[in-house]
Amino acid sequence: MQNPKPKIDQIDVSAKPTKPRLVPGTRYTAAEIHEMFRRFSIQRPEPRGELEHVNPFTLLVAVALSAQATDAGVNKATRSLFKVADTPEKMVALGVDKLGEYIRTIGLWRNKAKNVIALSHALITQYASVVPNDREELVKLPGVGRKTANVVLNMAFGQSTMAVDTHIFRIGNRLGLAPGKTPEEVEARLMKVIPSEYLYHAHHWLILHGRYVCKARKPECRACVIADICKAAEKTSEIPAPLVPLPPQII
Repeated sequence: MQNPKPKIDQIDVSAKPTKPRLVPGTRYTAAEIHEMFRRFSIQRPEPRGELEHVNPFTLLVAVALSAQATDAGVNKATRSLFKVADTPEKMVALGVDKLGEYIRTIGLWRNKAKNVIALSHALITQYASVVPNDREELVKLPGVGRKTANVVLNMAFGQSTMAVDTHIFRIGNRLGLAPGKTPEEVEARLMKVIPSEYLYHAHHWLILHGRYVCKARKPECRACVIADICKAAEKTSEIPAPLVPLPPQII
């Protein structure tokens, strides 16, 4: 027996549609966040950092040198450097003055040269020349902060970390995906809201998206694969770019 249809006067016409439940602290639902990173994973299936290196030690040095400098600028300097100093011992033997000659084109090169020699010496004396795979130990090294440590842990040791640089900090706040007043706040929120299956590559996806699409001065929304999902006030397009894999990154 079918249930009788409600009479007109029994229908609550004042009832409002249920609003989608946003993930706390963001402007998005869980489904929207999942879709964002699903698209990033299709666009860049195997993202990678753009700093050239040959081992965990040279990666650590390259990331430390990249503070307030471009990856391209660091790569230009380290190509020659890493041919002669790819271990802590070789770097210490090079010395501050000689190292400075290699990295003179990088911003703040004098202090960075001192830090690289100091961290190389610390690796030799405290860690048997092995780069530690622990954040607390990494940040004890001269010139190594949390962001540098997170990059090394991700790229050298395969850990799911979130290295918040200027691009990720901007995107987290601009999109309302992970608003925060400090890089640490943005990092903590991103680690919480990004689906676990996408977390390993997430920091590379966000960095590359910020570097090439969601640029600081003027975001290129027509090239954005999440333009229809994005809730940034600066957004200029509601139509997402075609979701196709990009050519392999050329460093």
